[in-house]
Amino acid sequence: MSVLANPRESFKSPEPVARPRNVALIGASERASWPRQIHGLLRNSGFAGKVYPVNPRQTEVWGETCYPDIASLPERVDHALIIVPAPAVLDVLETGVANGLKSCTIYAGNIGEGANPEVIARGVALRALVERTGLVVNGPNCMGGNSLRDRFFGYPNPELLNIPIGHVSCVSQSGGTLQFLVQSAAARGVKFSTMFSSGNEIDLDLADFVNYLVDDEHTRVIALFIEGIRRPAVFMRAAARALAAGKPIVAIKTGKSLKSREASLSHTGAIAGDYEVFTAMCERYGIVACHSLDDMVETLLAFEPCRWPKGNRVGWVTTSGGTVDLLHDYIEEIPVTSAPEFSEATKAAIRHLVPAELAIKNPLDAGIPTTDANAAEMCIAVANDPNVDILAWAQTLPSGKRSPDIATLKTILAATDKPVIAFARMNYMFPKEGLDFQDAVGYPFLQALPPTIRALGALAFYGARAGRRIDALPAPKGSADNVAGDNLAATLARHGVTSPKSAFATSAAEAAAATRIGFPVALKIVAPDFTHKTEIGGVKLNLKSAADVETAATELATSLRAHAPGAAIDGYLVQEMAAGVEVIVGARNDPLYGPVLLLGAGGVMVELVKDIAFRLLPVGEADVRAMLDELKVSKLLAGWRGAPRADVEALVSAVVGLGAFFLDHRHVIDDIEINPIIVAPAGRGVRAVDIRVVGRQP
Repeated sequence: MSVLANPRESFKSPEPVARPRNVALIGASERASWPRQIHGLLRNSGFAGKVYPVNPRQTEVWGETCYPDIASLPERVDHALIIVPAPAVLDVLETGVANGLKSCTIYAGNIGEGANPEVIARGVALRALVERTGLVVNGPNCMGGNSLRDRFFGYPNPELLNIPIGHVSCVSQSGGTLQFLVQSAAARGVKFSTMFSSGNEIDLDLADFVNYLVDDEHTRVIALFIEGIRRPAVFMRAAARALAAGKPIVAIKTGKSLKSREASLSHTGAIAGDYEVFTAMCERYGIVACHSLDDMVETLLAFEPCRWPKGNRVGWVTTSGGTVDLLHDYIEEIPVTSAPEFSEATKAAIRHLVPAELAIKNPLDAGIPTTDANAAEMCIAVANDPNVDILAWAQTLPSGKRSPDIATLKTILAATDKPVIAFARMNYMFPKEGLDFQDAVGYPFLQALPPTIRALGALAFYGARAGRRIDALPAPKGSADNVAGDNLAATLARHGVTSPKSAFATSAAEAAAATRIGFPVALKIVAPDFTHKTEIGGVKLNLKSAADVETAATELATSLRAHAPGAAIDGYLVQEMAAGVEVIVGARNDPLYGPVLLLGAGGVMVELVKDIAFRLLPVGEADVRAMLDELKVSKLLAGWRGAPRADVEALVSAVVGLGAFFLDHRHVIDDIEINPIIVAPAGRGVRAVDIRVVGRQP
């Protein structure tokens, strides 16, 4: 990954890179593998433009004239494929732009990445050349790309030459991963239009490619392999355009296990690594974040027909009780779809098609259908069930045995506008005829149950968001006075975030007197150097008399001084005890993706348990309820093992209110965290027990 920042806030079109009129192949050599492969691909693929070999040490290669430099070519060229060592790249480009070169692909690494001063200097020089000349650059440190419809092949892999052409476009920051993803997906029936590796992205980056593909008439689905997003704000603008246009982005991002920051002043920052906030960004912009490359193949297959469901309710039709049992396990383990009961009308319609000894339930063990017509009739009935959004039918591609009747099976797709998916319980091999069968029937055949379930969940996820327009964030309008001193609690209360009754004391005796707020109380030491009070033993709970409070205050001071001799103590906070479910809620300015909200199980176990959900701000009530649905703590809130149901309505209002408060004040604070916010039993509201704010850093 390049360490050079790209300050450009506008989009730049990759059109010159993706669809050149003619090409100079710099570094042409019969001994070098990549130039030889690329020249052969361009010569044999049907590329309509001229290809000019360039090498100052050769006069002829592959039976063609070889030119010493771009200045010597008989005409100006649109694009240069530059396959020379890094130290030579800048000289090649200077000659090129002086002779009308408009774009290039740079394959060499050691330009801008890493920490070597010489390498960094090359990157700086390349960036300066781009800014000075307007040259459009893909790379460096990439493997080029292919535009299948234009028969332009700049990626050195002959196996990608004859894959079927379709409407999926793929951009990968990893050059090597691109070929394996495309080959694996094509072998399963995914059809591509364009595919490009973008490398270190000193000029063109993911945001530029996504924006370009939104307007590309041949692209319906965009696939991304992401190592890092260099211009998050610009990328999100492109993603918003894709969402509004109904062009799904299916992505996989590396870095799940990496922490984006080594330390933070709040749990929100410590927990919110790049990947977690990346997934929050995906949720907002309708980007499908895939679990693995294998999942990505299944998801691209499922998305290729571009049928979007209205919900996540799947009607499962299988031929095996064992498959039904596995589906029950995986549906619970991977909670992205549901399997509702079939309607009474559906049960009646298929009863004569299912052996009498088998109950009609969803997922359905229908036995082995006696005819293709019976199977189609049963699938059509399930697909048309009002409780079903997606039909999933256990069927494998034919592998040399009797092939099902294509015309009969096509009636399933014609009878519904819902997604129709065939699936198998395991991975399996099939001959090329299987792909022809898949094309003929018109619906995808997925493999293995967990990836299938995740792909169907992805369909539902995108279907709920397709066409949505994302508004720009409103400018902050809150006053700095609202977060100063005692004003903070009052401001939060106006947003539905209520604090317990409390009083501040500067001594143990004052703390005892402050118990006029009522018993029982909690006592907390106020020490400016320590924000996590529990970690220094700075909290005493459930104190029931003034004498207990005074004693506790003395003990807290003694404990703190033993932990940190000389530490300043501002005083003590006496606070009413609140009983209920402990939740954490926080908001912060993420340096990549902007204002982000955290909600999860709270208390001292928050970082260990990590039962958390993230969303980009702003959020509404529906967003917060969806976050709660992702959390295990929601079971506690619903009333676990006889406990009273918590005031979820008050919690939802408080979380929405905290998000609105933070958006209004994000210019004066960087981070706010409430841990815990106690959710009392239904009707009794919430209490923000421990509130910590980090001021905006210059």
